[in-house]
Amino acid sequence: MMKGLSKLIITEFKRFTREFEGLFFTLLFPVILLLVFGSIYGNKPCDYFNGFGFIDVSVPAYMGMIIAIGGLMSIPISVASDREKGILHRLRATPLKPQTIMLAWIIFYFLITLAGSLILVATGKIFYGLRFQGNVFNVFLGFTLCTTSFLTLGFTLASVVRSGRTANVIGMSLFFPMLFFSGAMIPSQGLSTVIKNIGKFIPLTYVVNLMQGLWFGDTWSAHKLDIIVLIAMSIVMGSIAVKIFKWE
Repeated sequence: MMKGLSKLIITEFKRFTREFEGLFFTLLFPVILLLVFGSIYGNKPCDYFNGFGFIDVSVPAYMGMIIAIGGLMSIPISVASDREKGILHRLRATPLKPQTIMLAWIIFYFLITLAGSLILVATGKIFYGLRFQGNVFNVFLGFTLCTTSFLTLGFTLASVVRSGRTANVIGMSLFFPMLFFSGAMIPSQGLSTVIKNIGKFIPLTYVVNLMQGLWFGDTWSAHKLDIIVLIAMSIVMGSIAVKIFKWE
């Protein structure tokens, strides 16, 4: 199982590096945004951000953006395209168990999301002196929970879309509204009350809230609602994906 699992992960990595869209949106798009807005606003501490700078609050929010890209775009487009081309059918016909194939996908997309986030953090630290007051282990656990919730959403979407083109349209239609209403693109301090109320119905809002809170040293108990929503999302979306996932 381990040999087959590692080969699948390596194969997915090779395929991913050949697809410019996936590389750009996961690894480069958030970094470019950070550099653009950083060149405009800088990272000077201010009362508006409770003594932190624009980059300080943006980096954990942009990590949420990367998580959303994986769940709403990368997974649905990749899986739907593979189904359309008959790749999933051929994989299903191999001796590998479906659980092993699914696990390989989950591990791969988790690692890619993690890599994109680390590149983002490194960029913020090198160019803008990014500040961090949290606990690395807590942030990693929060990142894992947030990523899991959106990966399960991604596989649920991948189960119902019929083609890569459809997955692209649906993914974009969900991603960009979430981006602007959740505080992932624009800091929540700059959002109106109406937008914040709409954001309460958007999953990415809870990802951004949790990542920013843990980044600045909040306790887990301060984010009970965020944790409950993300755990519930993981369980519900994961259960649906397992039941309706189609290999052909």
